[in-house]
Amino acid sequence: MEIKIKLNGKMVSDDIPADMLLIDFVRAHNCFSVKRGCETSSCGLCTVLLDDQPVLSCSTLAARANGHSVYTLEGLQEEASEFVGFIADQGAEQCGFCNPGFVMNTIALLRENPDPTDEEILAYLSGNLCRCSGYVGQQRGIRNFLNSRKAQEAERE
Repeated sequence: MEIKIKLNGKMVSDDIPADMLLIDFVRAHNCFSVKRGCETSSCGLCTVLLDDQPVLSCSTLAARANGHSVYTLEGLQEEASEFVGFIADQGAEQCGFCNPGFVMNTIALLRENPDPTDEEILAYLSGNLCRCSGYVGQQRGIRNFLNSRKAQEAERE
């Protein structure tokens, strides 16, 4: 079946099998930040933004994205770069395997709610499995990023 997806801002057409998963589609188009982890929709490593909403690409058919916009971390480098440094500075980036999923969910969270509470941050991160450090470091990094952003805004005023 022929599908057309706006992948990271560029229209991509492909002839795919009807049962192809979105994770396989994006990886076939060089989006290797999307990782295969559990393949049971439990770990969050395969998170992408489908029409700006986080979805698990290991349980989403590529055909569902036909005519829609899909973003992976490759397409959001600029938006992610500043806050990723805060997470690394907090020591939350142990092996780094889970980071793309955390980053994708954090981008979605901050787009939806630019000033989340710690509870809201944890709720958004809860779908991501981190075997090295849990959520404490990531939450601390996001909180420090938000505090830094507020301080910069206050200086400009």
